[in-house]
Amino acid sequence: MTIGELIKKLREQKGFSQRQLALYAEVSNTEISKIESGERQNPNPEILKKIASALNVDYIEFFKAAGYLDPDTPSPVDKITDSVSDDPELAKFWDELKEREDLQLLFKQTREMSPEDVKKIIRIIKAIEDEEAAHDDL
Repeated sequence: MTIGELIKKLREQKGFSQRQLALYAEVSNTEISKIESGERQNPNPEILKKIASALNVDYIEFFKAAGYLDPDTPSPVDKITDSVSDDPELAKFWDELKEREDLQLLFKQTREMSPEDVKKIIRIIKAIEDEEAAHDDL
């Protein structure tokens, strides 16, 4: 899938027009159109970051699709999945957690963390979630 196809797919999933995406990403509508049509095959990385942010996705996937990164570079979600895979309880919790849009920024921040530190963060989130659930049951 080309970078243009990926952006178009994600934009349509969000229900955005090209004009809306351009507004949210603070780039020109023409730029969005050129990327999606394939006219601009190697968009500026900063523009890709802006578009990714507007679509609430990790720019790493855009960099891979545009050829700036090796396709085998793990995404933050993949890194966390690998980090917790040896702990069944955390792995199960992570499967539920990774779908939460309110935590997407946190997932992006794990890029530079060690697998052990990632596990600590997921354990902390789980403890908070468990505490809130117990409090709600009262």
